[in-house]
This record gives sequence, structure tokens and C-alpha cells, in this order.
Amino acid sequence: MAEDYRRIADRIAADIASGRLEPGRRLPPQRVFARRRGIAGSTAGRVYGELVRRGLVVGEVGRGTFVRASPVPSGRALAEPATAAPVNLELNYPSAPGQSELLAAGLAPLLRPDVLAEATRTASAAGTRAAREAAAGLLATEGWRPAPDRLLFAGNARQAIAGALASLVPPGGRLGVESLTYPLVREIAARLGVVPVPLAMDEQGLCPDALAAAHRSAPLAAVYVQPTLHNPTSVTMRAGRLRELADTVRDLGLPVVEDRIWSFLQEDGDPLAAYAPERTYVVDGLSKRVAPGLTVGFLVVPEEQEEQEEQERPEEGAGRGEAAAAGALRSGGWTAGRFALEAAVRWIGDGTVARLVAAKRADAAERQRLVAEHLAGFAVRADPRAYYAWWELPEPWRADTFTAAAAQRGIAVTPGPAFGSGQGAADAVRLGLASAPLPELARALRTLAGVACTRP
Repeated sequence: MAEDYRRIADRIAADIASGRLEPGRRLPPQRVFARRRGIAGSTAGRVYGELVRRGLVVGEVGRGTFVRASPVPSGRALAEPATAAPVNLELNYPSAPGQSELLAAGLAPLLRPDVLAEATRTASAAGTRAAREAAAGLLATEGWRPAPDRLLFAGNARQAIAGALASLVPPGGRLGVESLTYPLVREIAARLGVVPVPLAMDEQGLCPDALAAAHRSAPLAAVYVQPTLHNPTSVTMRAGRLRELADTVRDLGLPVVEDRIWSFLQEDGDPLAAYAPERTYVVDGLSKRVAPGLTVGFLVVPEEQEEQEEQERPEEGAGRGEAAAAGALRSGGWTAGRFALEAAVRWIGDGTVARLVAAKRADAAERQRLVAEHLAGFAVRADPRAYYAWWELPEPWRADTFTAAAAQRGIAVTPGPAFGSGQGAADAVRLGLASAPLPELARALRTLAGVACTRP
């Protein structure tokens, strides 16, 4: 009896897992593989197809089949280490010099027994009055300031996104997203049973006409968008595009979840919420401003929501319009811890967050200077304020083969398809600039430039 193709694929998978077949290794042509294994050519084709399905290899027309750097990227690839590469340009958590000392000073008052007793109590999604006031001031821009009673709190920004989507989009509902989007949003949508609908983008970001066309084709329940320092392209919508998008969602009657997690790097500019306050749920957080391990997520509920009767409110002290979102945060177990809220209030109030933001703005600018220096002449899209760069690779490189070649040299990058299929994602990679020390980042960029100048 002929050997089952899945068992052969299992052995190849084991060789990849053990490192005997390292990332970037080219597998033999299928006819050669079949001859060596003593199997039919059709069976070899099924083995290679199974390896592709498992995300272990990638086929390049005219070039062959290559071992991936890591399994098919998902949202988790941007939240957890997906590789043991010494220089990780996938993760993107900035850190400022002296950060730990600054944070420790703000936490010191919480360690008094009387204060600690209060700080270790439970907190609702509405948090505390002090937390709402502090967060409202932190999120305010020149043309927009959220009302404190519109604020809810989650453990982090991802949980705030999940709470907003759970309250807005029913299972099976359609969620409009940019054609290139934050990968974890698609993962959150999958867990909620929500269908992401990619929407076309241009050099200014999400195209309002594409949003309207998608909604006419089959109604959307909501839209998720990153108008400020879009991840991965770092595009920021100008005022004209924001107004156009605001008019579109208003005409369509659609709620919008606006992700502003990287907006702190931009000193000016208003959110979409300033143009469509009655439609927009604003998500932000402290993970990038402060640190990922002790953070708080913010969710600003739009002004349009109807006031609920006191007995209908799921959270004591909740402001108007918070019932559905607060209920989603509570039932999902996504509310912020009281200790994190108390720490956030102190860090915001004593200037710690402001000092960290200033330091990280300067740090991001320095890292972008390294990108401009070492990747000069390549098609790199990056805002000088952003902590990431979108690299449209030179031919004949494609995202998967370049990612594998980078991994062979000890550098982890995120292949474009992790963000979706828009804007040539198959031929691009995202470089996360925040986590690697500056000397390592410079060496990694020089190495990647050298790789890009060779052929796969």
C-alpha cells in the first residue's frame, strides 16, 4: 500500500521543527522529491500542498518551494515572539531610558497599606472618577476632548477593541476593515464570529467610496479604522479625508471603532471622533506610552448613545451610552484592574506619562533616521514619527522568501500578508523599530539591505 501523503508531510514538518530544514531552505522539485522517496508525482504534489496548507513552506512560481521563517503569521505573531531570532523586528514595544525608575517612583505611594487596600479593590468598566478625569485629559487634542463620563476601561487596548466590536457587531455580522489592518483585529473578529470585510485604501488611508460600496453590497455592522499613524503603512489621514469619512459613516448610519494606540507619537492632529463624535468609539491605551506589562485600555463611547435607565446600567456609576460596551467588557473579563487604574492616574498626574511620551517621540525619530540611512534607495513607506516602516521589496523578492532569508541571518520581520492582501502585501514586509536596541537595529537594517540586493 502506498504511504499516506500526510505521514510524509509529518516527517518533513518534524525536520522543519527540529531545524534540520532551516528557514529559507529550498525543497527539491516535486519530481525529484518523488523519485527520491519512491512515490508517485501526484503524491509528491499532495505532500507539498499539505505543507503549504500547514503554513510550513511557501511556493514561488518559477523559483521553487521554500521553508518559511515561521508558521503562517496570525495576530499573535505581533503580540508574542514568533521566532527565536536574536533581533526581533516583529514585536514593537518602545522603552525609554530610565523608564523603570520613573514608573517605580509613581508606584511608591500605592504601597502604603491604606492606599494599597483601596487600590486592590475591584473596579467596574467605568473605572473611577479620578481615572476618567485623568484619561480624558490624556486623550484630549486641540479640537477634541472626550467627556469623562464617556470613558470605559479595559485591561489593554486590544481588549477595548474586543469590547467595542462585541457590543456593535452580532455573530455573523460584517465588519469593515482597511485592506491592510492590525492582524489581531481579524483574530478578535474570528473569535467573535464576525466577518472582516477588507476595504480599499489609497495614499491617504481608507477610501470612503469603498466603504459606501461595501455597505451597499451587503450591510456592514461597523467599521474599524486607524486614521493616525496607520499600522503598518504609517499613513495619517488629513483633515479633508477625515471629514469625508465622517460624512460617509454619518450618511450610512455606521458606528466606527477608531484605533489611536500610536497617536501619542503625533504632537498635533485631531481624531475622526472630532468630526463624527456621535458615530465614533475611540480606542487607546498605555501599553505603548508606558509599558506592555502594566497597562490600561481606554474606550470612549460616542455621544449619540441614548441614556439608559439607572436600573438597566450594568456598571454602577456608568455614564450615558455605556451600557452595551460596558456589558461586553464585563462579560468578556476585559475590564481593567483597580491597581492598574490607580497607577495610571498617578503616572498621568505626576507627569511620568508626558516624560515617557517625549522620550519615545525622540527615540522614534532617531530610529527612523536609521531607516532612512540604511535603506536609502529602497521603496520604504514610513512617517518620521512612527515606530514602524513598510518596505515594498525589490524584485524578485516576495514577503515569504525575504522573511525566511532574514531569519537565516537572525532577524525577524513581519511578512506583509500578516496584515492582509492590500497594497502589494505579498511583496512587502513590516519592520517594527521599537524593541531592538539602537546598535542592533542599525546592524539589522544594514544586513537586510544587503539581503535585498541579492537574489533569492
